[in-house]
Amino acid sequence: MREQVRPAVGNTDVDLSQFRCFIAVVEAGSFTGAAQRLHVTQPTVSRAVQRLETALNARLLNRSTRHLSLTPEGRTFHADLREAYVQLDRAISRLHSSSVLRIGFCWLLPEQFSRFVTRFAKEAGVDFEFVRDDTATAGLHSGHTNVALLRRIPRDLPVAALPLWEETRVAAVARNSPLARRDHVDWAELADWPLVRNTVSGTTSPDLWPPHHRPEVGAVCSNHDEWLEAVAAGRGIGTVPELATRRNSHPSVVYVPVRNAPAVQVSLALPERGAHPLAEQLAAAAGREFSSALVR
Repeated sequence: MREQVRPAVGNTDVDLSQFRCFIAVVEAGSFTGAAQRLHVTQPTVSRAVQRLETALNARLLNRSTRHLSLTPEGRTFHADLREAYVQLDRAISRLHSSSVLRIGFCWLLPEQFSRFVTRFAKEAGVDFEFVRDDTATAGLHSGHTNVALLRRIPRDLPVAALPLWEETRVAAVARNSPLARRDHVDWAELADWPLVRNTVSGTTSPDLWPPHHRPEVGAVCSNHDEWLEAVAAGRGIGTVPELATRRNSHPSVVYVPVRNAPAVQVSLALPERGAHPLAEQLAAAAGREFSSALVR
């Protein structure tokens, strides 16, 4: 988009490209040299400076076949304009240095996503930080984070979700449970056992089973750490992505493979309105990176 300002005098809009052309002519000493610096044609530079002079109702350059020089008005305007550009560069630098993309998650941040974000940030020349936030949107709805990796999208909050991949489930059971000695269990069997439910960031609820055969809720918690301790204490079983078997060990919890279980959808979530520009760029890159991916 072309940035425009309204001059104090004259009747024509002025844009930043005209300022740049004028400065380039002064520094290069000619329209041809300015065109080479800006990688445009000489007539483009000449027309830009002419439009600038028309808009300002002032002659900025003395032109002749052998010599190009600044008029008194042009000399003053050039000095002021250079100072304005210094201030503009400082403002842009400060904004860029303070722009950190905050990426929220609740638990179990996948390695492939961490690697992707690191590569994205390096290529885009931006800073980022991972922020754990034990809320339904990992801090997105409160503005604590700019974008969030979620395994469940809340229906009552204004977020837009981009599906990235699916994860397979395993059952988490107490080490002294009869299920801990099994090499696998079927999804339908789990309905016979009390369920430990994480109501904030968990992915397992009774309605994942058929209405006629659903588990009772043995314990309710609000984050993954509490959920893990409740399972360890034998208050019920739970299911989590297979990633937990490599990343979230507990001496009193055993993970058992589950057959016929519904997959866990992993999505990247942004606010429906007013998303951070870097978050939108990250989402676009993630869509390309993880298209049709399935983690097993």
